[in-house]
Amino acid sequence: MPPAKKPAPAARKTAAPAKVAAKTAAPATGKAAASAGKTAAPAKKAAAPAKKAVPAKVAPQITITLKHIAAELAEGHDLSKKAAESVLDDFVALITRQLVKGDKIRLSGLGILQVRDRPARTARNPATGEAVAVAVSKKIAFRPAKELKNAV
Repeated sequence: MPPAKKPAPAARKTAAPAKVAAKTAAPATGKAAASAGKTAAPAKKAAAPAKKAVPAKVAPQITITLKHIAAELAEGHDLSKKAAESVLDDFVALITRQLVKGDKIRLSGLGILQVRDRPARTARNPATGEAVAVAVSKKIAFRPAKELKNAV
């Protein structure tokens, strides 16, 4: 048999980095673990940030006001902007009056607005741990409609 040919020097240089990459990528065991332990640890640290999904930069959330809503309603219903704003202002005033009375307001497709009583309770001041008495109060609760939940 003829003697085996030696690989070209360039082939040796390309093969060596592949072996090093294989050692750092594969988990080491036995004697290889002791010698490859130093190279395996940085590979894990470098891989950790890649696992965290960095969300794409999200555009800032836009706040829609009653004026914006009135302008869109005015365009869609051949109204002036002032008339649409007036209707929406009256709508908000009507809802406020009904909630003050204690009525429940159901807006089809949107949800239910309701005033709920909050009983008196004892809370804690997080800075000092001191007990603080919280008086009886009312809150406005909103329960979204199924249509709204499915849309969002």
